[in-house]
Amino acid sequence: MAIEAAFNLPFEEAAEFFRKKLNIPTERWDDLWGEQHAKGFMVAGAMQADLLNDFSKAVDQAITGGGTLETFRKNFDGIVEKNGWEYNGGRNWRSKVIYETNVRSAYQAGRWKQLSEPSLREVYPYLEYRHGDSLNPRADHLRWDGTILSADDPWWSTHYPQNGWGCKCKVFAASLRDLARAGKTEPDKAPTAVDDMTGIDEGWGHNAGMGAERDFDILADKAESLNDDIAFAWAYSIIESAMAEKITSLLGADTALGEMIKTITKGG
Repeated sequence: MAIEAAFNLPFEEAAEFFRKKLNIPTERWDDLWGEQHAKGFMVAGAMQADLLNDFSKAVDQAITGGGTLETFRKNFDGIVEKNGWEYNGGRNWRSKVIYETNVRSAYQAGRWKQLSEPSLREVYPYLEYRHGDSLNPRADHLRWDGTILSADDPWWSTHYPQNGWGCKCKVFAASLRDLARAGKTEPDKAPTAVDDMTGIDEGWGHNAGMGAERDFDILADKAESLNDDIAFAWAYSIIESAMAEKITSLLGADTALGEMIKTITKGG
């Protein structure tokens, strides 16, 4: 199934997850790692605030409007031309990675928020892992298909989808009746690694929905990894987005980013 068919119904929790992200200038794909992606939006090699902002708007449009990959690619082409961006990799590959990774992560984080509602947990105390329809499925993801665990099992903090590039796995709420239908009298035991392989791509072993609930301290060190010109341009973009007060209150004014925001707002 094409991604636009699977994610053609935008919902509030997914949009809220993405809109709370902070644009982060990065040189490489691993400049943000693991749970940091739950709070930061990046496009590898996109270092300019205006460029990142344009990409953020295009992704937001795809999430809230249920836009297709082809629609996003048209926006991608316009953003590249407007900003004169030179990037690595082919156009189709880069645009697909940006689109699918962000749309899927927003969907999954939004679903986690829905699945975590106390009223729903009372009726559906379990979660079931289901393998997606990837063309080249990972053996571990196939092995996890049909696994039913308690909704508060620690396994979900590291194995809630996505679990890698292109992963299409999903999680569904399950009741006692669903457990019985699956021929089980109790939830499964959390799957363990096979041959030292976790089944999770490097950097993906986190739950974006859980990360979204944490404060911005998971991004506290990002300004220190940027050169001064880019770091200050980033700080200016935060001020213009009206997030400066919230971010500095969460990070503290004595962090590198907090100091920059404080300097700029005081006219330094």
